[in-house]
Amino acid sequence: MEFIKICGAVLTLIGSLFILFAAIGLLRMPDIYNRIQAGTKATTLGSILTLLGIGLIHPDWLLKLILLILFVLISNPVSSHVLGRAAYFIGIPLSAKTHIDNLKQDRQENPVTKENES
Repeated sequence: MEFIKICGAVLTLIGSLFILFAAIGLLRMPDIYNRIQAGTKATTLGSILTLLGIGLIHPDWLLKLILLILFVLISNPVSSHVLGRAAYFIGIPLSAKTHIDNLKQDRQENPVTKENES
């Protein structure tokens, strides 16, 4: 039992480090799109590891924490995708270091018109 609690504490620590790395990534990335990507991937993994660690420390909470993990796995990528698309479509510029804009290329090849929307 003591070994499981130590494993839970280690998982919680590793998850917290991933969340710290996400915060550092938010400060270091050059534009909103890179910040969204860095923050989402690292916080998703960090949250999962932290919740699993807490679940090992408190086994009676494990089922509820697994439900939270599933919610994080679904909501984090979807919300970051929506934020990124919204930022793109309102015209927030890409970083000068960005060389490829696949969404712009796709929109030029397949323009959306009022006739296509219905």
